Amino acid sequence: MSTYEPAKRPTFYFIGVTTAQSSIMRVFPEWARHLGLGDVEMKGIDFQPHASPEAYREAVEFLEHDPLSLGALVTTHKIDLYAACKDLFDVIDPTAQIMGETSCLSKQGGKLICHAKDSITSGFALDGFLPRDHFAITGAEVFSIGAGGSTIALTWHLMQKERGANRPSRVLVSDRSAGRLEEIERIHRELKFDVPCEYIVASRTEDNDAVLQRLSPGALVINATGLGKDAPGSPLSDAAVFPERAVVWELNYRGNLVFLDQARTQQTARSLQIEDGWTYFIYGWTRVIAEVFHVEIPVRGPGFDEISRIAAQAGKPAPAKSI
Repeated sequence: MSTYEPAKRPTFYFIGVTTAQSSIMRVFPEWARHLGLGDVEMKGIDFQPHASPEAYREAVEFLEHDPLSLGALVTTHKIDLYAACKDLFDVIDPTAQIMGETSCLSKQGGKLICHAKDSITSGFALDGFLPRDHFAITGAEVFSIGAGGSTIALTWHLMQKERGANRPSRVLVSDRSAGRLEEIERIHRELKFDVPCEYIVASRTEDNDAVLQRLSPGALVINATGLGKDAPGSPLSDAAVFPERAVVWELNYRGNLVFLDQARTQQTARSLQIEDGWTYFIYGWTRVIAEVFHVEIPVRGPGFDEISRIAAQAGKPAPAKSI
């Protein structure tokens, strides 16, 4: 017997870890009204990180066969769900195939389609806050902590050859899992980018602290681990020291964001530019909604500004206090 009840009206799913706590549950109804999506519903499906393949397959098979279930956005489980379910997809977009992950499931013409949208959405977010020609001017590196789907996507974006001189001088990725590092190394190798990459097994916070010490001024430092939202804590210890003039990006916008607080305590002394994941949240959701509901949603200009205003009014958390 299925765990899932057939949808009674057009339904869009959010496959995550703590979906009920996400701002999207308040934002989506307002966006749906603004976009004229009609009588639609959003439902969360929660799994613990690295759930069983059977659990992922049950969810995807339900979505595939339920007529009013239109599609889903996937967070946290992008790689694991793809690995468990790739034989269930009728169409896999080329980026999803290369990256071995999915962030979006949609339907069209009776086919279940698997997309990887993160390289697009992380690119919009990054290019929105990075200073112009940042890497060309600074010659700085990128250090992304966590070798999951988000890091695969954002490093793919930053290493594109058409960016010319405005690419990192080096990409460093750390993770507790050697297997995850081997997978991202394989993807980088297959993409034939000519940016030097380094992969570090970091079983302790002090291992990530040590990497920070090797970075140049202006480095982009990213928390892509989910720590602070999906699990408590930070990938850094409180003794970590950020590079001068670093751009520090916490991919999450909600939770007890210890990594963000660690950066804020050094913001003035180290001249840090600190960003959270709110704009990334907006791009991530709007690109998937556009795909699932087959509607046009602007990515810049007055139309995007209005989408952002609606989201902030409906669901943006109050700024957390620094420690």
